[in-house]
This record gives sequence, structure tokens and C-alpha cells, in this order.
Amino acid sequence: MYKERGGGGSKAKMERSSTATSSRGGAIIGLNSNGKDISKDRSAPGNSKISSLSRSSFPNKKLSKGEENIVEESETDSEESDVSGSDGEDTSWISWFCNLRGNEFFCEVDENYIQDDFNLCGLSSQVPYYDYALDLILDVESSHGDMFSEEQNEIFESAAEMLYGLIHVRYILTTKGLGAMLEKYKNAEFGRCPRVYCCGQPCLPLGQSDISRQSNVKIFCPKCEDIYTPQSRFQDSILFSVSLRLDLDGAYFGSTFPHLFLMTYGHLKPQKTSQDYTPRVFGFKVHKP
Repeated sequence: MYKERGGGGSKAKMERSSTATSSRGGAIIGLNSNGKDISKDRSAPGNSKISSLSRSSFPNKKLSKGEENIVEESETDSEESDVSGSDGEDTSWISWFCNLRGNEFFCEVDENYIQDDFNLCGLSSQVPYYDYALDLILDVESSHGDMFSEEQNEIFESAAEMLYGLIHVRYILTTKGLGAMLEKYKNAEFGRCPRVYCCGQPCLPLGQSDISRQSNVKIFCPKCEDIYTPQSRFQDSILFSVSLRLDLDGAYFGSTFPHLFLMTYGHLKPQKTSQDYTPRVFGFKVHKP
């Protein structure tokens, strides 16, 4: 039921080939906020037109400078999107999952935290195939891996994503978790407030409900203290671009996190803006009825 994510791994990691196409390279059965199964492509994203542009496509043609740049950028994006063990070490499931495009809001949960049963109290009744999902997250070898069909492996992968999300919402309320999210906040990885008078204030992820499958993730602006739907793709700078999955469950971040974060790091809380837009017609204020 597992897949090898790095090069030269142990025998246990080698037995993960049965999900190579079903979970990491192919479609995965996911759970959206309504609890319905959805199919999502886990292959490295990118523009199909650009990805088809390769040096092998022009064996006898000298590429122009612009085409060379497109090819190089496409190859670079492909290499960066694939989490591989180029250093001879296997990439953990947690690192692989958090580095998938669209999962940028997630931080990597410490495996020691996951291995403590106290931190997982009550989750076994919320997540289907809990034991298989937990083994997948922790990269534990399963002796039954060859017994499952491709469809079953996809279901286990979906369950692992759900379990990780429910663990994640607890972890980010701990000291280590808040620290991990702090680095993302400083880099504006959660996006910026779309309100003009907030002047690009970095935001924090928020769930409107702590119950799974109730609503998708939103972003909270500390400056205007309002919430917004994150853009599916936003660009913070020329070098930093994010493609966000809008179907991320808000319960994976919770309603408490942004407020506890700002209480913990009070020096980062901006002064609330008092500037509001005033409607005018021919220069005269529009009076409210």
C-alpha cells in the first residue's frame, strides 16, 4: 500500500511500489468539505503546453532564447515539485504531502508528536481505516500491502490525508506548531489581505468550524479582523507563487489558531485600521438612507 519516495531506500520502503501510480503519481480519492469523494491529480502540476515543450521535441531545431527559457523553467518547476531523495535519503510521507502544490498552508508535524497516543485521542472514531492511515503517515511497513487493490490503496491515502489534517489542527496550537506557522506567516505564505486599506497585510489560515467537512479554509486578516476566501493562486512576489487547493477543510486549521497565534506573538499584531472607503457621486458623499 505504499510507495518509495526516495532513492536507495530500505526494503520496507521498496515494498511501497503498489501505490506508486495510485497515490503519488495518479488520482487519489479525496474527501471534500461535504464528505463526498473527489478525484485529484497528485502528479506534478504545470502547464501542459509548456511541459510538452522539451529539448527532445526539437532534435534538429535550434531553440530561440525565449523557448530555451520556457524549457528551463518547465524543467526546474518539475524538479522542484517532485520531492525526491536526491541526497540518498528517503522522503517521509509528511514531507511529501506538505510539499505538494496546493498544500502550502500545512506545516510539517513532528513525528514524535504523532507517535504519542495522547495527542491522537478520539481521532480513531473520526477517520476511516485509522490504523492503515496512521501507518502510512509514519512510513510504517505493512505486511498486508500486497493484499489490497489499487482502489483500496487510494482510499487509505485519502484517509491518511484526513487524519493528518486532524492531527495538524492540534499540533499548530502547541509551542512547536506555532513556531512552524510563524515562519510561514513571516514569509506571507498564507497570502495577503485583499482589502485595499490593509496594504498587503499578511493573513493567517482559519476554519469557520472545528467540525470536519463543514467549511473550507479561509484567511483571517489581523489588521481589519475580517475573513476572506483565499485565492486559488496568489503571487506574493516575483519569486514566490502559491497554488492553493480551495477544497482544504477549514477544520484542519480550526477557529482558534489565528487568535492564539496573535496572543502568543503579540508584537506581530498590527494596529487595527480605522480607514474606510467613502462612496462619492460627483465628489459629494453618498448619504445613507
